[in-house]
Amino acid sequence: MQTVLLVGGRGFIGGFIKAALRKRGFRVRVLARSQGRQLLDDEVAGDLLRMRQARDWTQALQGVSVVVNAAGILREEGLQNFEDVHVRAPLALAQACAARGIRFVQISALGHPADGGFIESKHRFDALLLALPVDAVVLRPSVVYSLRGSYGGTSLLRAMAAFPWRQLLPGDGHWVFQPICAEDLADVAAAACMQGERGIYQLGCAQPIALHRYQSRWRRWLHIAGEKSWRVPLPLVKLQVWIGQLLGRGPVNRTIWAMLVRGNVLDEGEQQRACAAFGVPVRDVDDVLSAAPSQMQDRWAAQLYFLAPWLQWSVVALWLWSGVVGLTTPARDIDAVAQGSLLAHAHPVALARAAAVLDLALGFALAVHPRPRPVVVLMWISVAAYLLGFGLGLPALFFDPLGGLVKNIALLPMLAVLWVLADRR
Repeated sequence: MQTVLLVGGRGFIGGFIKAALRKRGFRVRVLARSQGRQLLDDEVAGDLLRMRQARDWTQALQGVSVVVNAAGILREEGLQNFEDVHVRAPLALAQACAARGIRFVQISALGHPADGGFIESKHRFDALLLALPVDAVVLRPSVVYSLRGSYGGTSLLRAMAAFPWRQLLPGDGHWVFQPICAEDLADVAAAACMQGERGIYQLGCAQPIALHRYQSRWRRWLHIAGEKSWRVPLPLVKLQVWIGQLLGRGPVNRTIWAMLVRGNVLDEGEQQRACAAFGVPVRDVDDVLSAAPSQMQDRWAAQLYFLAPWLQWSVVALWLWSGVVGLTTPARDIDAVAQGSLLAHAHPVALARAAAVLDLALGFALAVHPRPRPVVVLMWISVAAYLLGFGLGLPALFFDPLGGLVKNIALLPMLAVLWVLADRR
């Protein structure tokens, strides 16, 4: 049983590669950051931002016969940058593999370096890898999707296909690509650990498909009625791309948009060449979709895609407005509401101001925090405390004709749903 070191095994594509390797009988070792948790039995500690020299990979490569590098980031964020994640760390790993005679399988991406830093850095490393005396195979897939989940741009495309009444379509959706399902890509990567001549291989289905046809296939698979489209004007699409690039958020940035507009297609003959090298036929979208029916969970995931940020920003607005109202309401009005209740002896003005500051802090935190689950938990606790405290101290609020306090009962499950949806991986 050969041991494979899988870099990027926690990612969307990496998870499928890990399963395909095990299916073929490989022992898989996943490079992973501890991030405050105990590593699993099949994981080895490592951080690409700190492993920039060949000697840094000595421990991770013990007993390894093949390396699969599926690590990648679509945008630079915080300390993560293209140069370290896509070039420096993988180059140090490749140099260590060259010294030990270890085969190297690189998961790159199909595209043009002019499209942006993601593609440019991936292709620059591909060239550096093949310049080393190492047995290396570079796989460049087109758009990667799966029936068993989605991530990033493919999640957006599925959500646009599942939009109520009509699918959303940027422009006329004429741009073409040759998508490959993650399971087929994983099978190719697993096969490349044992076979395939040194070099670069482009991966995708046999026939290019236009974006509008791709989305229509998904809409039918999801059993959502309506074949027509809402066409989003290109200036609005470009504005969204620009905003996403500026904020560093969202599934589509300038690179992804440039790749789509240029067309993400294989060179002539590359599909047949890869199939001959690895013995894995890449299926067309129709064949993949017909292989398994969609379920309720698939429709939920697709149609909740746009609802999740709507819910989050609605909660942000509610908390910020609550904070502003709590700070600007005159003290005499607060005293008047609390008069004759248990809260009258609990310094109601100071209590209202403190609650307002807390609401503002939580609202801002939910708006900017990259991992908002802890913030949502604090919001849930605060709502439960308000409901209990004000309900006991001032029960008349339950009979407000506009339902002020009683609405908090609905907020509790709303926040629980937001906590679930906040997990985007």
